[in-house]
Amino acid sequence: MIKLPTDFSLYQVDALELLRGLPDASVDLIVTDPAYQSLEKHRVDKNGKNRGRIPRLVTWFSIFPNERFDELFAEAYRVLKKGGHLYMFSDQETMFIAKPKGEAVGFKLWKPIVWDKKYMGMGCHYRARCEFVLFFEKGKRKLNNLGTPDVLKVPRILGGYPTEKPVALMEILISQSSNPGDVVLDPFCGSGSVGVAALKLGRRFIGGDTSEVAIKLSMGRLNDALATSVQNSDAA
Repeated sequence: MIKLPTDFSLYQVDALELLRGLPDASVDLIVTDPAYQSLEKHRVDKNGKNRGRIPRLVTWFSIFPNERFDELFAEAYRVLKKGGHLYMFSDQETMFIAKPKGEAVGFKLWKPIVWDKKYMGMGCHYRARCEFVLFFEKGKRKLNNLGTPDVLKVPRILGGYPTEKPVALMEILISQSSNPGDVVLDPFCGSGSVGVAALKLGRRFIGGDTSEVAIKLSMGRLNDALATSVQNSDAA
């Protein structure tokens, strides 16, 4: 059984294996970004050949297939405390797959939040400038700031880790749905943006990823964030 951290812990492990190792009702908030199956359309063509600059993604993360969402949601529901929130990044295709699977295990989908990236990305028919964040709830919990809109305007990361998300965006979600000292989980941690935001806000963090590159990158960023947090606390 995985022990809860005093600050943060990282594991190079499959997301479902990480979740299975956590006790029931041990996590206050989950914020995560699975490499959903529809990403395959953007990195390979109809003949299975790599597209443009996307080939580097092939060795940096593995696609999480749609059929594994059933167990992902079941385990996420189990480890979340009553009243806990789950934020899951998604595109317009995966959203329709994830919603019924999440609701089948007991989650309520409040709404998809729109992340306005401010810059266009991939695509040719109305090029993508936004991404969705599915907002699920287990039980009842009020958001900490009811004046926050459902369109979050935060510039995307250019030239970073594949699909890297801005720390500022994660800070909004974590601030809304947790309190200092709470445990925040990201079983698909990638470059560690969720963890960095969690530590900056005085939360504890558990992260996991199958990629050695991701874990090494996250470890460096989290140690830096923790050191900065300690320095700020000492200064205060």
